[in-house]
Amino acid sequence: MPSRLISQATSSKKVLEDIWGNPPGSSEALLGMLFKQGTTPFDGDAWGVSIEYEQDGYVSDEDAEQLNYDKLLLEMKNDAQQSSRARVEQGYDPIELVGWAAKPYYDKTSNKLHWAKEFKFGDSATHTLNYNIRILGRKGVLVLNFIANIDQLAEIDHNIDTVLAMAEFNEGSRYSDFDPDLDDVAAYGIGALVAGKVIAKTGFLAAAFIFLKKFGIVILIALGALLKKLFWRKDNDTKLS
Repeated sequence: MPSRLISQATSSKKVLEDIWGNPPGSSEALLGMLFKQGTTPFDGDAWGVSIEYEQDGYVSDEDAEQLNYDKLLLEMKNDAQQSSRARVEQGYDPIELVGWAAKPYYDKTSNKLHWAKEFKFGDSATHTLNYNIRILGRKGVLVLNFIANIDQLAEIDHNIDTVLAMAEFNEGSRYSDFDPDLDDVAAYGIGALVAGKVIAKTGFLAAAFIFLKKFGIVILIALGALLKKLFWRKDNDTKLS
């Protein structure tokens, strides 16, 4: 999955809102985006990965094994219908949550959650894929979202383990470091993360690396020859302005 980086949050915001047509304000927490090598946001086959960090406290995973994801999907479809009406009122295409492209999976050992949703925008014959990753930490959640077409699911799914391994919390800020006597607990659990009722949808970048370290997160930008083959950055890449 060779990739290139857009390292400015403002440039990434322009991609999501000005180029890809998302409503203004939908990317307020965006830090940056990762793009596939050899493509630009203007290309029809381009996909991107957005990265955010939400410091809402420790998210309990006690409900992870009891969740009925099919029932949750029905609630999410209802929420999508309400969101669609608001989009139409703002002059945007309606949106429909078609269903799971990949059912939610939570790894209790690594405290990493991922799932994929299939969306239809307007009358478009090509559906949109949102592949979501949430990495739980002591004081918040690292949010990574693939934004792509549904026919790119196999490519993304093939590389999901690599992406999951790219980000870890520092010692002292890991999920296992939670101290109930000192730390805040989020007002939601795993189910709300999947439903997207708390953390909004929306990089992998040098600026985000510096910012995220403040919250005890390390984004592994270089992991020897492996990641050098997977990810690259050109100093003379054209930046959006």
